[in-house]
Amino acid sequence: MKLIILKQGSWIVMAAMLILAACSSPESKKSAAVNEKLNGFSKGTYGYDLEFLKKNNVETLELRDSISGASVLLAPRYQGRVMTSSASGEKGYSFGWINYDLVASGKVLEQFNPVGGEERFWLGPEGGPFSIYFAPGKEQVYDNWVVPPLLDTEEFEVAGQGTGFVKFVRKANLTNASGFNFHLGIERTVTLLTPDITGSLFGIDIPEELNIVAYQTENTLMNTGEVPWTKESGLLSIWLLSMLNPSPGTTVFIPFNKDAGGKIVNDDYFGKVPANRLLVEDSVIYFKIDGEFRSKIGIPPGRAGELCGSYDPGNQTLTLLWCSVTDQGKVYVNSRWGEQDDPYSGDVINSYNDGPLADGSIMGPFYEIETSSPAAELEPGASLTHVQRIVHFQGAEKQLETIVADLFGLSLKDIVNKFRQ
Repeated sequence: MKLIILKQGSWIVMAAMLILAACSSPESKKSAAVNEKLNGFSKGTYGYDLEFLKKNNVETLELRDSISGASVLLAPRYQGRVMTSSASGEKGYSFGWINYDLVASGKVLEQFNPVGGEERFWLGPEGGPFSIYFAPGKEQVYDNWVVPPLLDTEEFEVAGQGTGFVKFVRKANLTNASGFNFHLGIERTVTLLTPDITGSLFGIDIPEELNIVAYQTENTLMNTGEVPWTKESGLLSIWLLSMLNPSPGTTVFIPFNKDAGGKIVNDDYFGKVPANRLLVEDSVIYFKIDGEFRSKIGIPPGRAGELCGSYDPGNQTLTLLWCSVTDQGKVYVNSRWGEQDDPYSGDVINSYNDGPLADGSIMGPFYEIETSSPAAELEPGASLTHVQRIVHFQGAEKQLETIVADLFGLSLKDIVNKFRQ
C-alpha cells in the first residue's frame, strides 16, 4: 500500500460542497473484538483500519488536519471512495464500515464486491427498463444482477491533489437494459473541511470541546459522446452511498417538506417498515438503526430537503449529511427492479438498516444514508454535478444538543427517546 498524507494548512475551498456526519466511539467497536489489534491499534479505531488496508495491499490517500488529527482515508482502487474517517487521529473511532473478511480474502466476486466504505460513488438506476445493473433481455432477479466493473472493480485515476483535496477522474462506456450506450466521464473531488469552514457552511458555532471531521465530495457526470441523453433512451444519476456502523440506540432523522403534496416516505423496499421502527411526526421522519432488521426508506422529490442526520447516544456521536438538492422540477431515476409504471419516480434521499436475511446470514451489520442527483438529461459535452458533505461530531451531549437545536429545531433528548420502550 502506498500512503500519501496531505496535511491541512492554508485552504483552497471548492465552490460547491456537501456534508454528512456519522459518529460513534472506539469503545463500541472494541466490545465486538476485544484484544484484536494491528500494530498496537485496536479494532474499531482509524489506526486499525489504516494498518488493515496497508496489510492487504490496498493503496490509500489520506487527508489529515495536522492540528486536530481529523483524517479522511481514500482508496483509488475502489473508485476514489472514502473508506473511513476519524475526528481524532489514529486512535480515534473509525466511522466507515469495512468488510474485513472480503478485503482480506483477496477474492474478486463476479456480481458485486461489497468492500464497504464510508462514501462510495455509484450511478443509477439500479432496476427498471433503463437499469445499468442488468443486461438487455435479462430478467431482473438477483442471479442476473451485476454491478458494472466501473463502479466495483475498476480504479479511478488520481488527476490532482493538493492541500486538503484529491481529484479522481474516469472515462467509460455503459449500456443500459434498453440497449442504449452511454459515453461518459466522471470527476470526483474529495476535500477535507476545517471546523471554521464547516461552521460557516452550516451557519453554526462549533464548540471547541467537540471533536469533528468534515469533508465534501464534488461529483460530476459528463456526456462525452455525440448523442444526447434523453428520457426515452434512459438517463443516469449520481448515487452516493455511505456505509456506517450501527448501534442499538442509533436513530436517523430526516426533515421533510410538509407543505408538498404526494407521499412522504417510501417504506416498502423490503416489505413495509414496522411502526416501531419508523415514525413520521410533524416535519421529521425518524428511522430506527440497530443492524437487526433489514429495511429501507426513501424520501421523494418535493419532500426531500438538503440536510439530515443520525445520532448514537451510547457513543455521543452526531452525524450530519448535506446534499445539493436542486430545484424540485427535476426528475429522479427509479431503481426498483422489474417493470415500472414510471422510470422517473425515484427518491432523493434513502436510508438502509442492515439485518439478517431469511437464512440468518448477514453481511454487516451496517447502515446507510444515500443521496441521488436528478436524472442527467445531457446534451453532448454537458455535465451534471452532485455535492455531498459529511460531518462527524463527538463530544458531550450538551454541545451536541446545541447543534441539533440550531440546525433542525429539534431536541436531542427527544430524538434519543423516539424508539425507547
